[in-house]
Amino acid sequence: MSNEALQTELAAIRETLQSLTAHFAPDAAPVEATDVAAASAFVWRPELHRLEPVPRVARIDLDLLLGIERSRRTLLENTLRFAQGRPANNTLLWGARGMGKSSLIKAVHAKIVEDGGLDHPLLLVELAREDIATVGRLLTHLAGLEANTLLFCDDLSFDYDDAAYKSLKTVLDGGLAGRPQNVLFYATSNRRHLLPRDMMENEQRAAIHSSEAIDEKVSLSDRFGLWLGFHRCDQDTFLAMVRGYIDHAGVSADADQIRAEAIEWAATRGGRSGRVAWQFAQDFIGRHL
Repeated sequence: MSNEALQTELAAIRETLQSLTAHFAPDAAPVEATDVAAASAFVWRPELHRLEPVPRVARIDLDLLLGIERSRRTLLENTLRFAQGRPANNTLLWGARGMGKSSLIKAVHAKIVEDGGLDHPLLLVELAREDIATVGRLLTHLAGLEANTLLFCDDLSFDYDDAAYKSLKTVLDGGLAGRPQNVLFYATSNRRHLLPRDMMENEQRAAIHSSEAIDEKVSLSDRFGLWLGFHRCDQDTFLAMVRGYIDHAGVSADADQIRAEAIEWAATRGGRSGRVAWQFAQDFIGRHL
């Protein structure tokens, strides 16, 4: 057999072995090479063994996120330090629904990327809640990239019999090797301790040593260096959000009309939040363009 024929046959065998590995042991399958110049944001697709680029991220400009100025400033400073290669903290953004937790992460990333001046690209990689068990593979892949990565998990929480939280301890400074220096973990959650309150109370009542009953799970949230709380906004802040979105779209309208319609809209939605303000603004802008 000629050398060329031998190489062709070896390549075919290698391809077959990789296919079998991907089918029978997906966690062991190699992750496709990632072109960090293809995009600044990616979605982790463990079933496809690759990071999928996101050409256009659905986001809101940082300056339009009102009512969360302190959290906005803190997260921007923390992220900028990380992007510049300085020490920074994993961050848990917790609290009321619709108050801009995930929007803030995406907006901060976009702001830093747009400003430029970094020695290495800053990537935003979204990790789905149901794919947490594969985070070890993802970290190994990210550690080898010539880029700094914000690993982002939206709406993170755990149920009573859910053991997936153990995988996250690798990201949050756990394990022998610890977290790769070029990876920082950001998560959003409606729960401060990532667990339902009734579940924590039930475990405390049922356990002989109540303080130890939930310690393992609660220790996960303790591993975040930063906790940023998000709370329901008052009416003035809500109206300022609405006005900011409408002005940004270049729509002129009577202030009293906007106020009256926005208050009525919030009443029909059962509360005020950044998300409700955005939804009203989209409706109002669409009717007045």
